[in-house]
Order: sequence, then structure tokens, then C-alpha cells
Amino acid sequence: MAEVKPFRAVRYGEGAGPLETLVAPPYDVISPAEREQLAARNPHNVVHLTLPAEEGEAGPTWRAWREDGTLSDEAEPAFWWLSQDYVGPDGVARTREGLVAALRAEPYEHRVVLPHERTHRGPKEGRLRLLREVEAQLEPLFFLYEGAPPAARPERDPDLEVEGARLWRLAPDGIAEAFADRQLLIADGHHRYETALAYHEEAGTPESAYVLAVLVSLDDAGLMIFPTHRLFEHEPAEKLPAEPLPEATAAREALEHAPPDRAAAVVYRGSGAELAVDGNELDVQLVDRLGHDGISYTPDWQEAVRAVDEGEKAVAVLMRPTRIEDVFAVAQRGETMPQKSTYFYPKLVSGLLFLPL
Repeated sequence: MAEVKPFRAVRYGEGAGPLETLVAPPYDVISPAEREQLAARNPHNVVHLTLPAEEGEAGPTWRAWREDGTLSDEAEPAFWWLSQDYVGPDGVARTREGLVAALRAEPYEHRVVLPHERTHRGPKEGRLRLLREVEAQLEPLFFLYEGAPPAARPERDPDLEVEGARLWRLAPDGIAEAFADRQLLIADGHHRYETALAYHEEAGTPESAYVLAVLVSLDDAGLMIFPTHRLFEHEPAEKLPAEPLPEATAAREALEHAPPDRAAAVVYRGSGAELAVDGNELDVQLVDRLGHDGISYTPDWQEAVRAVDEGEKAVAVLMRPTRIEDVFAVAQRGETMPQKSTYFYPKLVSGLLFLPL
């Protein structure tokens, strides 16, 4: 069902500078201050493409860099193997592995690629303007699939290495065929995927049909979903059915021991904490009842509690991680989840490989 193929990557040439000065996180997790810091590291840092001051600047920059050798084309099409070492928000060291490929972007109704989160119009409009300018996929999208991977990490030094991420070129034997009967779930990159579909509808070329994809098996030992906790500036108008906890310090333990087949979350205020348990829906669906007025998010439990204790926020809603099998089940039913339902960590690195269209 899923069509993947090797691709002739564009990547930074040796004259561009040290790779650690060129890469960046995905565009949508970079604050304005972080963007300026990254841009100052190197005049060729990838944020000059992924987060230009105006989308119209990215096209001339992309073309100039390809002409002057800042960016160079790989000699041959290839698949790549990606390995990322990381320490999660829980303090545990892990390694996540995946395949990098060109993936044909299929409309959701074809049931080849499944979404699990809702998107908003604004971010897609900006990404579409950028895509028209550069005519290239600048950042990888993250997908999940069921079953064993069709390749493995090569037993040799990587071709690229930076910030815990390592890349190896792979021989293409049998890889494309292994995905012919698989559905894929978008883990991260819903807005960019839908932008790619819109761009292909405009451009209509064979090349415009593809996205730069990192494909990770559900069997991968390093694949984790972490929770995204909610912070509210003011007391939400809605209330959740909840029981007070004897002390705030017991909140995490109470949540860990909440029934796994019931929706649960901890509502934390400076005056104390409550355990909300209700129904057989997902935790994120329970918490979504509180609305989105004055909401913000953090993956850091301690940061959420601190923000309430120091009066920056009125309420913190502390979450359990959404189970991967639940995310897949929701997507296969054709349903979507609230935004920030999943937090896949680490984020993919931008600036290692580009897919020209």
C-alpha cells in the first residue's frame, strides 16, 4: 500500500561549515530567540531555509546555495538508516532507529497514510508558500508502521553524524517491496504532510508527489511517546469529576496507579491536587473537555508544577503518555485526537538531508 523509494539527496557540502552549526530542530518547535541563535551559528544554518524572515527569501537562498556548493547532490539515489541516541524526559537513555526514504504522499481517504491529530489552516498556508519557493522537502516527516523493519543499522562507521544522530546509506534491496502491504501512521508532521498534498495538487509533477520520510517500526525498542501536560492561565470554566488527593506530592503515584482502561489525569492547583478518572475514553479526550482558553503545553512535569506554584499559571493538568497502540487504533477508525495528544521524543534533526522536487 505505501510506496517508498530511494532518493538522490541534497545535503550540505564540506565548505558549508561544521555540521553541528548547520542543523536545527523542526521549524515548529523553535522560538524566535532560538531561531536567532541558530541563524547566528552559521550563515548557512538550515533555519535560513526552514524559518526565513519571509517565505520569499527561501527560494533564492536555496538556489544560491546549490549553485555555490553550499549544498551538493548525492551521486546516486539511496535509502538511509537513521539512528538517534537520546535521553528522554524521564531521564532514561535510549536509541531510536528508522529508515529514511522518499514516500509517496497519498490522500487520507486512500487509507495508506493515516493521521491522528487535527490541523489548523494557518501553519499550512505558510508552509505551502515556502514549498512553492524552494520546490524541495526541507525537513523529514515522522511515520510509524507495524511489523519488523526491512533493514538494519550497517556494521560500519556512519556517513553522517551530529548531535546523537547517525546516518548510513543503504543498499535498496527489498526495502520498497517490504512496505507494499503496510499502512503508515503520521507520528509528527501533520501540517507538512497536508501541505505536501496541496502542493502536489498544484504542481502535478511525478516528483512533487513525494515527502521526505523517516519510517520507524512499532517494534523499535527506542520508540516512546511522552505526555504533554496542560497549563491554564485561568481556572477552566468546565470541571472534571475528580477526587482530592491527600497531598500534592502523591499526584504522580496516583496517576501511575489509575486504571489503565479509564481516562485519568491530575488537576493541580497551588492549593492541592485532584485525581480525575472518568469513562473509557482516552486521557487526552477527557482533558479536552476543559477547552483551550489560555492553554499552553509542556512535556516537563516539574515545570508544570513550578509554573502553578510560582503563580505563572492557575492550573496544571498532568497527563499520562498516550499508548502507541491507542494512537494507531484511533487512526484506523478514521478518527482524530486533540492537538498535543502525543509527544514523540527526540524530534528529528533538520538539515541532514533534503529531497528536491
